[in-house]
Amino acid sequence: MPSPPTDRPDAEGTPAPCPSPGLTVLYDGACPLCTREIAWYQRRQSNETIAWVDLTRCDDASLPDGLARAQALARFHVIDASGQAQTGAAAFTRLWACYPRLRGMARLAQRPGVAKWLEWGYRGFLRLRPGIARLLPPVVPGPPDPRR
Repeated sequence: MPSPPTDRPDAEGTPAPCPSPGLTVLYDGACPLCTREIAWYQRRQSNETIAWVDLTRCDDASLPDGLARAQALARFHVIDASGQAQTGAAAFTRLWACYPRLRGMARLAQRPGVAKWLEWGYRGFLRLRPGIARLLPPVVPGPPDPRR
């Protein structure tokens, strides 16, 4: 049986492929607020391999089938390993579940009625997001998206 892939180099010093992501996060890299939030998550230890896809730096082939770039930029999206996409508050709940320190928040968000209120709040936030983003200075872009 072959050993599972890792990101450690083999005997010849060639990096082995990283494991497939358990979750893919699509985000708006041109939005200073979004970029800061994603950087916050990236600094945390997660239980899953997460692929971070900056929608402003990836090509159309990197987008899931049936998802237009404008649609993806309009709302927060995550895609799990099985290909199931979630958006908005449900996407945040799925992302929170990847982090030991946020797992309790994810469980609370899944309680009856709570998800509906979170989605309502998220939709309200989307109306405010452009104004909040304009108040923040631009973020220096990180390294290129490796999926490009």
